[in-house]
Parts: sequence; C-alpha cells; structure tokens
Amino acid sequence: MNKKLDNIDISILNALQKNSRISNADLSAKVNLSQTPCLRRLRSLEQSGLIERYSVQLNQQMIGANVSAFVFVKVNKNTSENASDFETAVANLSEVTECCVLAGAHDYVLRVTTATLQSFELFLKEKLANVPMAEGIESTIILNQLIKREAHLPHI
Repeated sequence: MNKKLDNIDISILNALQKNSRISNADLSAKVNLSQTPCLRRLRSLEQSGLIERYSVQLNQQMIGANVSAFVFVKVNKNTSENASDFETAVANLSEVTECCVLAGAHDYVLRVTTATLQSFELFLKEKLANVPMAEGIESTIILNQLIKREAHLPHI
C-alpha cells in the first residue's frame, strides 16, 4: 500500500479487527466520521489490498476438531523447487490450518487440527509422511490453549 495510514484509517482497521461484521453506521460512529466518507475509506483499504478478506473463527471443539498439534518438518533438500512442492502439497491437506517457514533446525512448522488422536496419527502416517520432500517430522500435541488466538494485529 502506497498510501500512509492516518489515525482514522487506523481506527477503522482496529474496529474491523474486533468486529468485521460491524455495520457502516456503527463503524462511522466509532471513528467519528460520517457514513459516506467512512465507506469510501473502507473501500479504499479493501482495494489497496491492506484488508485481504473477512473471516469467521469457529469453536474447534464444537465442530469436533479436538486435537491440535504443531508439526515440525525438515525438507530433504532445501531448494526453492522443493519448498514450492512441499508448500503445494501441504496446502492440499485439509488438516493443516497454518504453514510457516522457519529459520533454524526445521524448515516448516504446521498447525494441524484433527478430530481424534487416531486421525492425527493417520494424517502423519498416510498423508504427511508420503509428501516426498518431507524428511524429518516431529510433532507436539497442544494440550490446552491458554491465550485466545486473536484475529487482530495488536500494534496498529
């Protein structure tokens, strides 16, 4: 985004991160701006790409996704082609909810969510282990999430 954010833009973004379903009337009142200029600014933030999308965060237990884990992966040869192939492969695995590139002992960390420990084991053995460039796989089960994952960036 080429445009420098001003205080009103920052207020709009902060309000949307707390409630992306806020009405334009409520948003304009929160940022102390009339509705038309507020909507114009919102559309500009969307068109610039700063606002990528709007989403919903589901309660994992209520939908039966009871097991979450961090899975650390080392690829067999750290080339851009292997990285691209690995990233394409894990993007197609529905159990993978996040994939991050790392610097250090592992090349990637995946956040994986499944219904049961048995389905997590099947994911590891039948899916992830069959990704050709995945050489070393280590996993850590998340027992409890103490801090709620927030969708907002705290330093805007």
